[in-house]
Amino acid sequence: MPRFRLQDLPSLEASPTSPATLGAKVGDLIIHSVSAVAQVELLDRETGEYRVVLQGTLDLDNPALKR
Repeated sequence: MPRFRLQDLPSLEASPTSPATLGAKVGDLIIHSVSAVAQVELLDRETGEYRVVLQGTLDLDNPALKR
């Protein structure tokens, strides 16, 4: 699995993208973090719309993440 790097963060906002591609990128971000939390900010049960905020800390002790 490729390591998630600091310069990969802006790619999370690339649009349009498929849910599978975004899921893979977010998954890599979480896996390569030393801590991560999620907060559901919005959930509309009628439309299915949601907003989730992720907050975490990348593992910068790993030299592969700094490149």
